[in-house]
Amino acid sequence: MSRTRPKTLSRARPRLVLAALLLGLMLLGVRAAYLQVVSADYLKTQGQARHSRIVKDNSHRGMMLDRNGVPLAISTPVDSVWAHPETALEERKNLPALARLLDTTPRELTALLERNKDREFVYLKRHVPPDLAARVTALKAPGISLLREYRRYYPAGPVSGHVIGFTNVDDQGQEGLELAYDAWLRAVPGTKRVLKDLQGNAVEIVESLRLPVAGKDLVTSIDRRIQYLAYRELKAAVAANHARGGSAVVLDAYTGEVLALVNEPDFNPNNRTNLKSDAFRNRAVTDLYEPGSTLKPFTIAAALESGKFSPDTLIDTTPGTFQLGGKTIHDVHNYGVLTVARVIEKSSNVGASKIALSLGRERLWDMLRRVGFSGPTGSRLPGEIAGVLHPYSRWMPIEQATISYGYGISVTLLQLARAYAVLANGGELVPVTLLRQDAEPERTRVMSPDITRAISRMLELAVGADGTGAAARVPDYRIAGKTGTVRKLTPSGYSSDDYVAWFAGFAPATHPRLVMVVAIDGPRGGRYFGGEVAAPVFGQVMSGALRLLDIPPDAPRLPPTRLVAAKDGKDL
Repeated sequence: MSRTRPKTLSRARPRLVLAALLLGLMLLGVRAAYLQVVSADYLKTQGQARHSRIVKDNSHRGMMLDRNGVPLAISTPVDSVWAHPETALEERKNLPALARLLDTTPRELTALLERNKDREFVYLKRHVPPDLAARVTALKAPGISLLREYRRYYPAGPVSGHVIGFTNVDDQGQEGLELAYDAWLRAVPGTKRVLKDLQGNAVEIVESLRLPVAGKDLVTSIDRRIQYLAYRELKAAVAANHARGGSAVVLDAYTGEVLALVNEPDFNPNNRTNLKSDAFRNRAVTDLYEPGSTLKPFTIAAALESGKFSPDTLIDTTPGTFQLGGKTIHDVHNYGVLTVARVIEKSSNVGASKIALSLGRERLWDMLRRVGFSGPTGSRLPGEIAGVLHPYSRWMPIEQATISYGYGISVTLLQLARAYAVLANGGELVPVTLLRQDAEPERTRVMSPDITRAISRMLELAVGADGTGAAARVPDYRIAGKTGTVRKLTPSGYSSDDYVAWFAGFAPATHPRLVMVVAIDGPRGGRYFGGEVAAPVFGQVMSGALRLLDIPPDAPRLPPTRLVAAKDGKDL
């Protein structure tokens, strides 16, 4: 018996092992079937919870272009660093190195993650340079990833800063056209589900949950070439005259399109570090000034419209002063007897006052209201204000007189440009726009063509050799325009040494195409008259703009032989 037992056991052992193996395989098969069939959905959900994330799928904001298709604002792709806080905190050993790259401390980084540990997504640093993005990726820190976003870039920099504006880090418009047309330009981000590896890096896009929608492009009315001319000349004039600041705008006389709009001081929308909000203010639409003598053409227009005056009507301005209600109105010189046309040429305050006082208050007020003062221009620029034109029922005689030469009324630069466009285009008021117009704009007739032609001839005299705006002349072109020199109002009254120098005009005078207004705020250093400070800016910019737009000259130069004869008084 003792000899047969081991033999029996030795034969049974392989069977037992085989049975155990088969049983094990059967159990594994059952378990596999259970996992693959019964618990498949549960396991899939758990796996996705650990290795999939729903992240934003960004798209780019619409481009902003000048009227000729040159980019003024572009969205460029950049990376932002983000974290899945729970995963990142599980691997704290990576945080010191990451903190150094992100220019923060491990304590601050840890605190940020702890505060947001219940969230799926938290930004660590937005819009990082490419080299920093590469170094963050090289860390292979679990829970730390990059997200593709877009950053706004402005090719013209400070040249168009005030009119184009800028966006914030979330690509939302904050100033200028970026804010005015934010809904048009803004992209709508989508969402997508991605798979992450053990380090938290996206390795596969599983599905797109919502497709992103790119922003729409915006074609502006700005002509980049004229914008640069205006920027360059305004900046030079402000610096040369040690002025506080300045603004300039160029309009298309018939469409109301803004071809250029600049302010000084400027700012660079590509680099706003340490800039105060005051630098972003678009002074051409947010600041009010008394327009001074640039308003006189509208006083004369009201006079001509009344039928009581013609360009040749005589006005006695002797002795160069006019006493009214205890106030004295002054001219620079005693001009004696002037025609209405020469009241504009010599910029006589006395003459303008006497003309205005001979009209009903309502007539002058109505003319100023019709040409757009105290109303919106239609530009849609953020912060634009409507100006101040008090009801005529509140005017005393002295106010009626001073308003005739631009004191007691406040306007923006853009309002004044729009009003001069009425004189330039034959008497029609058109809305101001910052978008390129491919169709005829809405027009409102506010003045007869005969009156605008008469005013235009007077404004040509004002920039003639004997006028106050001779510095605004452009070779080969007839120019119509008016200077203005305004004392600034202070809490104690009008300043004796703080001025705004104005020039407003249009060209070519025979068939006007361009309107331009220039204001220099607070010129110092001995020169402060509009004809000395603002008129040269008009002349330089208009000279370049007329040639850039290939506008034919309307006053060709005389041949040299005729010029000699003219000097001798034999040929005019």
